This record gives sequence, C-alpha cells and structure tokens, in this order.
Amino acid sequence: MQFGRTYEEFEVGAVYKHWPGKTVTEYDDHLFCLLTMNHHPLHMDSNYAEKTTDFGKNVVVGNYIYSLLLGMSVPDVSGKAIANLEVESLKHVAPTFHGDTIYGETTVLDKTPSKSKSDRGIVYVETKGYKQDGTLVCVFRRKVMVPTETYIKERGGEQPGRPELNTPSKSAESTEK
Repeated sequence: MQFGRTYEEFEVGAVYKHWPGKTVTEYDDHLFCLLTMNHHPLHMDSNYAEKTTDFGKNVVVGNYIYSLLLGMSVPDVSGKAIANLEVESLKHVAPTFHGDTIYGETTVLDKTPSKSKSDRGIVYVETKGYKQDGTLVCVFRRKVMVPTETYIKERGGEQPGRPELNTPSKSAESTEK
C-alpha cells in the first residue's frame, strides 16, 4: 500500500485522486465543533440555521472539510513528509451539508530540491475537494517537505521503527512441553 512519496516520485502536473470519499454526518460536524470549541449556531443549532440563514439548514464547519481533505491526501502526498511547511491559501468555495460526500484530488504544481539539505525537497501542491454532484467546496495550496530516496534508505527503509512480531523460539517451545 502506498503511503506517501519520496521527492523523486513526485511529477509536476500529476493528479492524485484520493479514495474513498467520506460522507459527512451531523455527528462528525458536531464532534469537530465541540473538539475545536466552535459553537457558532450555524453549525450547531438547526432551528437557528433554518430560520435565520440563507441556507435554511446547518452548514458543516469549513475547517472540518479542510481537515478531512488534508487527511485524505496523506497516503498520496504527505505520508512520508518530514514537515508540512506552509498552507499558502485556503478557500471555502461552496457550503457542505450533513449527508454530502466529499471527494478530493491533489495536483503537483511544482517541486524544488532543498537549498540546505540534499536528502529532501519541497513539493508544492493544490488540493481540491468536491461533493458527490461535482460541486467544488474547498481548495488549498500547501508546501510539503518530503524525503529523497537516500533519506529513506539512510533511516531504515520504508517503515523505520516498525517492530517485528515476536514469535516463540523453538527452544522456548520445547521447554514448555
């Protein structure tokens, strides 16, 4: 299973379509609101949303949609990242409602080798999120520091620090009998 990419694996112009999508529930939205202390009634109070807003119903918190898309992109973009350096822009283009399913895709806009360390580079990407009907809801651009293949090899390969499964040794088995 792919989990991120090395610097060499990124190609400018490549598009990664993140799968699967995520259907946003009222529970997801309210939990995110509670965890982040965002108690705006547009997100939490259906009576308020129905009677006083142009939407006529609760709108999902935009930063939840951003966070969801960021998470969806990890296996394709930042799973091997050394650091997320910058979110250059974040635009909430259209509202998301409970029951909408969000899909995402990321385009590689540019890549540059690190100026200070030869074992890493900076990848500049744009992620777009859209609903089940194709409506664009969120767009953000970010810069991610990713390792080169050399960095990965020098630090233990694809899964550094992963422990091995302990299996009983033959001598331990024979003493138990």
